[in-house]
Amino acid sequence: MDYKSKTLLILSAMLLIVNYVETMVIPALPTIESDFSISSTLAGWITSAYLLVAAATSPLMGKLADTYGKTRMYIIAIVFYIIAVALAGFSPNIWVLIAARAIQGVGFSMFPIAIAIITDIYPKERVAFAQSILSATIGIGPALGLLIGSYIVEDLGWPYAFHTAAILSLIVFFISLKYLPHTGTRLKERVDYIGATLIGLATTLVLVYITEGPTLGWAALDNLWMLIVGLILYGAFIAYERVAIEPLMKLELFKIRNFAVANIVGLISGIGMFANFIFLVYYSQLPKPYGLGLSIIQSGLLMSPVALGMIIFGPILGRLMPRIGPKPIMILGGVLTDLSYLLLLTFRSTPDEVLLDGFISSVGLVAFIVPLVNMVALSLPDQYRTTGMGMNTLLRTIGGSIGPVVATVFMQTYQDPIIMMFNNQIYVMGFLPSATAFNYIAIFGMTMMTLALIVALWTKNYKFRTAMRIAE
Repeated sequence: MDYKSKTLLILSAMLLIVNYVETMVIPALPTIESDFSISSTLAGWITSAYLLVAAATSPLMGKLADTYGKTRMYIIAIVFYIIAVALAGFSPNIWVLIAARAIQGVGFSMFPIAIAIITDIYPKERVAFAQSILSATIGIGPALGLLIGSYIVEDLGWPYAFHTAAILSLIVFFISLKYLPHTGTRLKERVDYIGATLIGLATTLVLVYITEGPTLGWAALDNLWMLIVGLILYGAFIAYERVAIEPLMKLELFKIRNFAVANIVGLISGIGMFANFIFLVYYSQLPKPYGLGLSIIQSGLLMSPVALGMIIFGPILGRLMPRIGPKPIMILGGVLTDLSYLLLLTFRSTPDEVLLDGFISSVGLVAFIVPLVNMVALSLPDQYRTTGMGMNTLLRTIGGSIGPVVATVFMQTYQDPIIMMFNNQIYVMGFLPSATAFNYIAIFGMTMMTLALIVALWTKNYKFRTAMRIAE
């Protein structure tokens, strides 16, 4: 096995573990919520904390990788991840678990750094396929998280899912130390910590506002000030980057059409994608007639075809892209994701129907993911590649944070009572999300993916023979 294939295998193994953990957390949310006796809103921070820190730190980690070496920063990211996963498995309360998940967010920068490493070592005509293998871990990891993770969560408890991930991560860490090559041209610039602080704080405040909106109120002063200050800090970041001698992100890079399109589509599609995940997980586990009434394991089995679609079609689309370009593939992604949401709106009464809906969704999602990472990697100069990937990750993660919050708002706003008769008296035992809530989630998701499709039409298409000229 040559060093390129060995590098791809090692990077894929680590990203597989990361995606396993992140998917395992989703079906475990109801169990964690019950174990710690917390609200669904607080449980939502188990995913939000991870996504928030991942978004806030990705540009800085990307810049550090371009400055001090991609492999070095990749190893550091693994260290953060191992510590955080190990801590999460021993969490005595929800606050320790949320803190551990936040630290895991720093480790998420492994993905953009890995994409940059692969882009450095593979020739242009093969880089899309290699990137698609890494992107396919977004499918394989969830397959493990939903299947193996579901069994672990139900039979042993959710902490053991973190324990297994910590052990596997440690093994891959030592393999990475020995075999990963040092790649790319280092950027001889100082790191813009002021810019990184501004965009990190801005992102944190905006995401906290979005997350707390359903609880505190969207217009409540206790919450609204975070949005206002966050937007001001974004403005300050842009203003500072324009005058900084060595900025975190050269804003003129956004004049490159495909880089701009990839970031806008990444933000919008991230919203739609994660709303879809929340729909499938909660709808499959809610008791009948509110949902399908499946157990954690049954839910995992139901959703495994979602991952299977990404496993199969990720590499296929990766091979096709050098021949037909990213634009047709993203158009396909937009059509399929819209179709999947339309089916979730009208065709979801049985597990088999939801299975079909999820499979179509998975093919559409990977048809967006593969072109996006390729467009960013190939449209930017080598010395800014990892920083650009970090910025793209930030925007996709912001979208990924908005999607679950919007879905949760619909589920909390539109609810039906659980009614019980006792001694000819009607008692309301609680409330669960209604069919209307899931209908609105589907309509919202369809709207987001349609917007992403419209923006994708502005893509400057290219094939591998012209890939060298797309940054012009």
